[in-house]
Amino acid sequence: MKKILLILTVTLLAGFASQAQDDEHDKIRDKMREFIQRRLNLSRNEAERFTPVFIRYFTEWKQTLQANRGDGLVRQQRIIELRLRYRTEFRDIVGEKRSNDVFKRQDEFIQGLQKMREEQTRSRKDDRPNKRFRALLQ
Repeated sequence: MKKILLILTVTLLAGFASQAQDDEHDKIRDKMREFIQRRLNLSRNEAERFTPVFIRYFTEWKQTLQANRGDGLVRQQRIIELRLRYRTEFRDIVGEKRSNDVFKRQDEFIQGLQKMREEQTRSRKDDRPNKRFRALLQ
């Protein structure tokens, strides 16, 4: 009986953890979509048509990153192939120039997100100085 309860508890906790991770990915996806839409100055009609295509693209992009973690060159190639495929779909919605800008804006968003996370990590480390340096600071 205890084993069944333990297995059930572990399964539920794993489910909650994966759900929380999915929620975080959805929030990042939505923020990235909003960022790109603002930077491209999409009209309401363009934004409505853009959103489902971008969600599909983001899902495939995330899966491509996860599936090709081991080999950086293969991952880059797969991402380029994905972008070429979706560029035609974005072109039908936002035009030739802005279809290429979707990916530039995505890269800008990712760089900003990475910079923000680095700053958060740095500030956490700064909040807890090493014991050796505490004496020097006082």
